[in-house]
Amino acid sequence: MGYLLLRWLLSALALLAVAYLYPGVRVETFFAAVIAALALGLANALIRPILVVLTLPVTIVTLGLFLFVINAALFWLVAQIVKGFHVQGFLDALVGSILYSLITLVVSWIVSGSRKPGPRR
Repeated sequence: MGYLLLRWLLSALALLAVAYLYPGVRVETFFAAVIAALALGLANALIRPILVVLTLPVTIVTLGLFLFVINAALFWLVAQIVKGFHVQGFLDALVGSILYSLITLVVSWIVSGSRKPGPRR
């Protein structure tokens, strides 16, 4: 339970970092970042698998690049739902979702104690 709460708070901090690094994404308060991180987690857990299955032919034809579009769409959708979390347009959602993914990936590696990506031994 504690690890899940830590990851949630670190995801909120990652959202704040994206807003700081990229002007197309804006987060007004830390509370908005916490709610947006929760909504992003739920969207990625519940909606993303359905979208991936429904768009599988397009994803195969584009060699997986369409997954970036799905991530950006979910990022933009959460920005439309959560007050205090704003994305200016779809291209900003695309860049923001990539930055958010990279930051959370690095933070996850740091928190898990793993120095190299890949399976644990």
